[in-house]
Amino acid sequence: MKPTDIKNPEYFHKVVDCQYACPAHTPVPEYIRLIAAERYTEAYMVNWESNVFPGVLGRTCDRPCEPACRRGRVEEEPVAICRLKRVAADNKGDVTSFMPQGPFVPNGKKIALIGGGPASLTVARDLAPLGYEVHLYDNQPMGGGMMRSQIPSFRLPDSVLNEEVGFVLDLGIHTHFNTRVNSLRDVLDQGYDAVFVGTGAPKGKDLADLPGRWDAKAHVHIGIEWLASVAFEHTAKIGKKVIVLGGGNTAMDCCRTSRRLGGEEVKVVVRSPFKEMKASPWEIEDALHEDIPILECHVPKSFVVEDGQLKGMMFEKVEAKYENGRRKLVSTGEPDVFIEADDVLVAIGQENSFPWIERDLGLQFNEWGLPVLDEKTFQSTIPNVFFGGDSAMGPKNVITAVAQGHSAAVSIDLFCSEKSVHDRPSPYTNLISQKMGIHEWIYDSPVSDDERFKVPHADKALTLKDRKKEVELGFSPETGFKEAQRCLNCDVQTVFTENKCIECDACMDVCPTSCITFTVNGEEEDLRSRLLVPADNLSQDLYVSDTLKTGRVMVKDEDVCLHCGLCAERCPTSAWDMQKYLYSVTKAGNQCGILQELTT
Repeated sequence: MKPTDIKNPEYFHKVVDCQYACPAHTPVPEYIRLIAAERYTEAYMVNWESNVFPGVLGRTCDRPCEPACRRGRVEEEPVAICRLKRVAADNKGDVTSFMPQGPFVPNGKKIALIGGGPASLTVARDLAPLGYEVHLYDNQPMGGGMMRSQIPSFRLPDSVLNEEVGFVLDLGIHTHFNTRVNSLRDVLDQGYDAVFVGTGAPKGKDLADLPGRWDAKAHVHIGIEWLASVAFEHTAKIGKKVIVLGGGNTAMDCCRTSRRLGGEEVKVVVRSPFKEMKASPWEIEDALHEDIPILECHVPKSFVVEDGQLKGMMFEKVEAKYENGRRKLVSTGEPDVFIEADDVLVAIGQENSFPWIERDLGLQFNEWGLPVLDEKTFQSTIPNVFFGGDSAMGPKNVITAVAQGHSAAVSIDLFCSEKSVHDRPSPYTNLISQKMGIHEWIYDSPVSDDERFKVPHADKALTLKDRKKEVELGFSPETGFKEAQRCLNCDVQTVFTENKCIECDACMDVCPTSCITFTVNGEEEDLRSRLLVPADNLSQDLYVSDTLKTGRVMVKDEDVCLHCGLCAERCPTSAWDMQKYLYSVTKAGNQCGILQELTT
């Protein structure tokens, strides 16, 4: 097997899994280490560099990083990465002085952002410090997009959203709120050097052809539209008996909001089996905690209306059958089920809608109504028009919108500089020794045996009476510290230098998990079987050295390494060292900010 270069980002892609699993490549271990050191301001800014909305995402993120956390390989639960973002946000203090300080030297370029959601705000954040004149258009009265209109206040308080949106708008963004864009042609005619479209997926799917749908339309609501109406205080009540159709996060927000607006008997009804619901497990758990039953395997058949009044819905009971990995819902043959309802919320999905984009401009759309884009540059078939977020490739989540905003901002900067949008700048990387003395390390190396801590919740009796009262209370600094200690420091790597090794095998003897083996090289399959602990996880690369003086190689299985540093402490020749790897995703103008300051 060929040697593995410890400095190769591709190797770290398999090591610092949590960071690379985050679409915005947030440097997870770095900010967790700062939280453990009670350096909340720096931790917040490390988050802000990559994900732009630490306080928002610390409450609402879909957590793509957590399934990749290596703590989950030794315990049932990973580190609470998402909730630790909130610890930094809640305890950061005033960070205004750490933000980019304008006014910025103008570069003569003018950019239009259509839509005020997370993708557009990320583009604004990246381009404004480079001197771009940024104009943001949104039909809402305030910035935030779907973060404001679709995430209920009991999950995301207005104060948190307003502050973090404000950090971006305070960079000198020209805002045009309460302004609906009705024509892309008109925007292009205004002479913008580039246009970014971040309008989300604003159209909720309907059951337009279901019998009875239009007979009591005043009591059948599209989920995302209803949530927006509640958020902007146009809607303040709902019937006592409510059916929510759908099994995603929007459905969970709808049912929990209904409980707070007068719904006494709120039921979620899904077509799929419970285990296949698309909602995040923690969102489902919160709904169940609020006494909301979820009825699985019920397919809507009709709305039942009598004398113009909605009475409820009829459902067919089904079961899931699987053939060649594909699911088919088959009737159980049981009688149809009638469920009473005063109101029905339809939350069965979202789709894009671009009625304001003329079809004779040269902007192409695919068969699903999405713009034809370069998936790396987010450039459309009109060279100076770029997309990002849900409007680019369909509904996903806030952190994906942020990541796409970063990428689109890079493209816009290159395009406006008359450079190829495909010539992407490299990310910022660094590798630094953590050694302070013979047995001292800059990082905290002892391994905690604590299980994942639970986030405290406010009293249900209080939260169900007030839709703006936040349910999750967040970790205290003390609990946040303990949770941060569960991190296995995946970015602090055991770096091996072959020409210093005397092959005394002391590192093998001291390793508590037997992750180091000195052996004769061979093909990967053979080599994996001959290690002190067979390396069965094929998704994890092995770290293999060059050939040593005896003809052997050093092989390390990262899958079971605790990064405790005992090998480096025990080594008599310093052939082993613990070195921290830092990766900052490429941003427009190669901005690194506080990440670079922390490593220089």
